[in-house]
Amino acid sequence: MVVHAGMHPLVLIMGWRRLKSTGHLRVYGLPLNGFRAATPGAAMGQIRFPDTYLFCIFVSMALILQLETSTTSCSVALSINGETVALKEINERNAHASSLTLFIEEVMLSYGKEMHELDAVAVSMGPGSYTGLRIGVSSAKGLCYGLDIPLIAINTLEAMAGGYQKIDASHSGLYCPMIDARRMEVYSAIYDANMKEVLPVEARIINADSFSDILGIQRITFFGDGAMKCEDVLSYSSNAVFVPGFNNSAKDMSTLAYQKYLGKQFEDVAYFEPYYLKDFLIIESKK
Repeated sequence: MVVHAGMHPLVLIMGWRRLKSTGHLRVYGLPLNGFRAATPGAAMGQIRFPDTYLFCIFVSMALILQLETSTTSCSVALSINGETVALKEINERNAHASSLTLFIEEVMLSYGKEMHELDAVAVSMGPGSYTGLRIGVSSAKGLCYGLDIPLIAINTLEAMAGGYQKIDASHSGLYCPMIDARRMEVYSAIYDANMKEVLPVEARIINADSFSDILGIQRITFFGDGAMKCEDVLSYSSNAVFVPGFNNSAKDMSTLAYQKYLGKQFEDVAYFEPYYLKDFLIIESKK
């Protein structure tokens, strides 16, 4: 919505400056005589626009920091209204503790934003690596608490499915993201083209009978770091398609995070825990 403070037409885009921010609303003005500070009131209804500004515009904007640490990927993205604008990531085992904080700083700096400008932090909630999830969630909660902004939790497998859908527009059939859970076990779910859950998130031990009822009638594309180890077991079906090289990325959270932000689907920062799916086990050495 544009609110005119004068009768002149809008002829200039460059030169707009932010007058006030409240929630996901940004108020911008176009100065007549240089860049002079506005004098906003205490609330949106009390904003006073100086005569030096021709126009004021209300823009809905959600600046969200996104963290993905559920697998060997350490990925940080920044999005505005569901569109990724900055990304830093590496796919390397045990890189989360040493890289995550640095990546956050680099992403914010690369887009010229400061931490206090964030509207929310979104984190990949799992399932996935116990250690990776702890690092990502702890960092997200610390940021949200310190900045007093909402925490958004994103289902890791759902984000993977949405991410793969974007890179394979010609895909037909179902999507099955898989995360390695050791041996022949994977965390997986199946989604249709509308990202509706066909099979729920579950820790599955893969054998020749896995997904047989669906593979008998529909094509399933398997991807993620747990997929390729299942290829020999499931390749008996021509409907089983395996895609190597897919890595989890924080950029795949952008649309889901923005949807949750608009719907105010926030987590309790104090009590939120990652979705581990199964208990963390400590195995004693036999030496």
